[in-house]
Amino acid sequence: MTDPKSTGCGSANCACSDQMQIVPASINGIALHEPGQALDGDALRERAYGELLRQRAVHLGLLPNTHVLVAPELDAAERHVIEAMTDGEVSSPEPTDAECRRYYDANKTHFIVGQALHVRHILFAVTPGVNVHALSQRAESALLELARKDVAPGRFEQLAAELSNCPSSAEGGDLGWVAPEDCAPELANELFHQTDSRWGMGVHPRLVHTRFGLHIIEVLGRKKGTLPPYEDVADAIRQRLQHQSRATALRQYMRLLVGQATVEGIELEGADSPLVQ
Repeated sequence: MTDPKSTGCGSANCACSDQMQIVPASINGIALHEPGQALDGDALRERAYGELLRQRAVHLGLLPNTHVLVAPELDAAERHVIEAMTDGEVSSPEPTDAECRRYYDANKTHFIVGQALHVRHILFAVTPGVNVHALSQRAESALLELARKDVAPGRFEQLAAELSNCPSSAEGGDLGWVAPEDCAPELANELFHQTDSRWGMGVHPRLVHTRFGLHIIEVLGRKKGTLPPYEDVADAIRQRLQHQSRATALRQYMRLLVGQATVEGIELEGADSPLVQ
């Protein structure tokens, strides 16, 4: 079967193979790029959402219908019109004080100021082509050794020098004092934002997974920090919840536009009902 996004028979031995072209993706029959032009996934989706919004503005009479065949580049004035349109069409509720207080109570660890941990680690980096299963087994083996009560003094530093893929291996894996903002989000979540008591001093009992790979973590020191009262962070919480509410409403709006459009050559999440959850 030939690729529906290409012209020609698809055979390398056929003369038409030299003339194969990428068939443009389209929104309601308007191509998102010129024939033969290739866009990566993110760029194509951005172009698609922009064209959906442009067509919505044309439908509402906010922009002129120029009868284009290919989605045009939007100038500053057109973008301003579209932004004003979405502001008018997309509404999101303002968070109440009760909602802000519930958020504060449920996320107190995220508001603590002055907290820090003295940490060292051994990083088993996940890189292209690496055998992740074998890497995990080696990391688990090292963790079990370091978690033993009779582990030899200095063994952590030795294994860090031998195994860690982090420059800190030269310092026995020592990262010094780190605050939440100094860490990758996944690591910050494990180190600072857990409500259980498993994060005590010493070697953490499980591997920590981040975008960089697998980590064996040992906590050498802790500064607890202080939790500011709700009143001191209420405005920041309200802004955060407003941003989240607005982002959710915009996603629902775009899903509705997708569901009402004829979309070809690109996968976009859509819904055909305004009651989008």
